[in-house]
Order: sequence, then structure tokens, then C-alpha cells
Amino acid sequence: MTTIVDVCGLTKRYDGGFEALKNVDLSIAQGEIIALLGPNGAGKTTLISTICGITRATEGTVTIGGHDNVTEFRAARNLVGLVPQEINLEPFEKVINTVRFSRGLFGKAPNDAYLEKVLRSLSLWDKKDSKIMELSGGMKRRVLIAKALSHEPRVLFLDEPTAGVDVELRKDMWDVVADLKKDGVTIILTTHYIEEAEAIADRIGVIAKGEILLVENKDDLMTRMGQKTLKVDLATPVTTIPDVLKDYDLVIEGDGLLYSYDTKTDRTGITGLLADLQKAGLKMTDLQTRQSSLEEIFVSLVAQREDAA
Repeated sequence: MTTIVDVCGLTKRYDGGFEALKNVDLSIAQGEIIALLGPNGAGKTTLISTICGITRATEGTVTIGGHDNVTEFRAARNLVGLVPQEINLEPFEKVINTVRFSRGLFGKAPNDAYLEKVLRSLSLWDKKDSKIMELSGGMKRRVLIAKALSHEPRVLFLDEPTAGVDVELRKDMWDVVADLKKDGVTIILTTHYIEEAEAIADRIGVIAKGEILLVENKDDLMTRMGQKTLKVDLATPVTTIPDVLKDYDLVIEGDGLLYSYDTKTDRTGITGLLADLQKAGLKMTDLQTRQSSLEEIFVSLVAQREDAA
């Protein structure tokens, strides 16, 4: 696939020596959705700001659509739409005028038909003549997205786009993102809602302390690093693990036992476990399996990084 954003050796060092970004390399393909996950202070917003040219890198380069974001700033920035974390809108201005103004800032000719399409896709058309101050927090976030899309960018950065938005609006925004992808827009989002990344992203990037720990296809990541857990429901609950089952590292949960195993190994140990359950005189009533969630994988990666630091 064609690379539309290419980040090479990006470092951001502040006065005093603090490094917010440390030699970051990242290539983003045209038309993909990539989610950047990381704890507070990991460097997510700094990375987005530096790619967009708002923050100046200490070292390294960024190209967007083949344009260097320093030496060809205007050409690179014209390809980018940015939805910031902070809601910073003129409270007394109407929605439609706010979006028209943003389009004009990029030198685009008026196109109310396109802006109507954007506002309708964000369920804002019936609010077009409302003042910003009259909108809910969720609607204001939608206006931020409309502003970012007003000049028809090919790359859209969403920095915590659904923070403070209720579940229904969040899922509506997921649908909007999916439609943008169908139109060929490349989307990079940061989020604290791991289910958001799990629901809409093609690739997952994990960042901690200014370093990219990994960037990988979401499904491949969950297959490679995910474990499965077998839940064995028992007819008669136990309070202690029988000696014959000690080697399985079982956990008692409710009326049953939990057994974690690695899907990548040739032998999962399940066959032996079931046989030994019978030897222990335990009667099973049901078996269930579940895959490790992206949240569990994320927490594990960040913990490993902190332990190594």
C-alpha cells in the first residue's frame, strides 16, 4: 500500500533535557485507520502535534503525501485535518459559519454542498444555524470534526475524539470514521477507550515514555500476544485446588475454575486438564473459552516497558 505519512527518527527534546519523543519511526498507509494507545504523558499528543507541524521536532523528519512538513509546510498541512482534545470554539458563532471559516483558512473556494454533506454525516445539519454555546459537549466535538474535514483533507488526526461523549454518540462517531475510510481518508486516532481501537482500527500502535513499543495489525497482535482462558463450570464448587490439579495454575472463580493457555503452542494442556478433573472427582457442567482483550495486551506491554526502564 502507498505510504501517506512517513515519520523517521522523530525526537522532541525540551529545554532542560526532557525527551517527549525518542527516535520515533512510523509509516502510515493511505486509507488505513491506526490507533495510538498509551498512558497519560506517553507522548501521543506531542507526536500528533509534531506530525501536523504545530510543534517543531528537535531531530528527525516527517513527510505527508511526499511533502516535508517543515520545508513544504503549506502543501503538507493542506492534506491534514486535526481534531484536538480541547474544545476551543467561538461560542457566539453559528455552526455553519464556523465550518465555512475553517474551509476559507485553507484557501478553499466556497462549497456549501460539500459542507452540507459533512454536517449531515455528523448529524449536525439540523444544528447548522445554532450558536456553538447552545450545543451539548458531544455536539461541540462533532463540530470540531466538521471543521477538520472542511477543507477535504486526506489525512485526519483525531486526538481523543470521543472523550466525554456518551456511548451512543461514540458509536455514531465510529460509523463516521468507517465512512471516511471508505472515502479513502487516512485516520490516526489517539484514545483512552481501548474498545474504540479494538472496534475500528486496522493497526494498533502502543507508545510509552515517548517511544513506540510496537505497531502491528490488530488481528495479528491479538493472535500473537493474546492468551485464551478456559472456564470450567463445576456441579459442586471447590474452595481449594485438588493436589492432582496443582500443576495447571488454576484460579477459582465462582462455581468454577479458570485455566489460561497459549494458543501458539503445540500443546495447550486442555486434554490433560479434563482427564485430571475426572481423576479429582470433579463433575463439569459447562466449558467456555475467551480471548485476551486488547486492554489486557496493552496493560502488559506498558508494564513490561516500565519494568525495563
